[in-house]
Amino acid sequence: MRPDIVRVLQPIVIIAVSLVVVWLLLGGTQQFMNFLTLGAIYALIALGYTMVYGIIELINFAHGDLFMFGAFVAMWILTVPLGMTGAVDNPLQLTVILVVVMLPTMIVMGLLGTFIERFAYRPLRHAPRLAPLITAIGVSFILQNVIYSVFGPSPVNVPQVFPLTRFEFLGGRVSFLSLFMVAIAVFLMVLLQLFVGRTRLGRAMRSTAQDREAAELMGVDINQTIAITFFIAAALAGAGGTIQGLYFGSVQFNLGFFVGLKAFTAAVLGGIGNTTGAALGGFVIAFIEVFATQLGYSRWSEVAVFTVLILVLVFRPSGILGQQLGERA
Repeated sequence: MRPDIVRVLQPIVIIAVSLVVVWLLLGGTQQFMNFLTLGAIYALIALGYTMVYGIIELINFAHGDLFMFGAFVAMWILTVPLGMTGAVDNPLQLTVILVVVMLPTMIVMGLLGTFIERFAYRPLRHAPRLAPLITAIGVSFILQNVIYSVFGPSPVNVPQVFPLTRFEFLGGRVSFLSLFMVAIAVFLMVLLQLFVGRTRLGRAMRSTAQDREAAELMGVDINQTIAITFFIAAALAGAGGTIQGLYFGSVQFNLGFFVGLKAFTAAVLGGIGNTTGAALGGFVIAFIEVFATQLGYSRWSEVAVFTVLILVLVFRPSGILGQQLGERA
């Protein structure tokens, strides 16, 4: 077999075999779909964490709250401009609604992420390493309190536009919403990989991540590259927030802390600074949680997640895919 064909087929075979093993371990289709949908959310948020760290070596603790903010933006678009109250049975109408909700949410969150980078992080780019970290925590509290002031502390319902119908597949009942979530997440992750790997801006991002000073000497606009990175990271968080609200049916002002913490764990587990590792880490975290629930230890699922994280960091500090960590926090 030709070497180029082997290089293409090898990752496909590895992914396929891994999915079959996961399906067997989780006991069938039902828990397997729970694993995929939860992993899709974690992966989208973890990508934002790892992109920002890869470019400016900053752990953006406000990123989880950008995810939460995006969930509220999507909820507002569904309820106020669109006036949605229930499920939509027409597939074409449902597709239009999803596009009208998700694209503006991603754009709004991208602009918000760029705004935060410009006025909160850029002035501290050359400051001591603790300053931007504290600023990120401050931005996190600001975003939480803005949503708290507008929507209050109680959970807010999100209109469930997807029909509740399910279909049988390999002994389990699968919803169209779960398939939509997984498809959107995979599409965005593949699109991100193609953008970073095959476009001029993607090359600028990779060169900035490797050596910022050298990239600037070669003509890369550092400020523009970093701003684009924040835009993409926040847009992915907005997409994750949209599918989070659609899947669970409610959003709350402190949602970003809990989900963001697990997504950050996924980024570290996969290898922070590595986009493929972040996506992998998101699905690993989801598998651990769902597998613990499958065994009847749902109360211990978070303990299992962080235990695995500690073990990985002890024996492989750079994460599963092994990218070296930077010096800044």
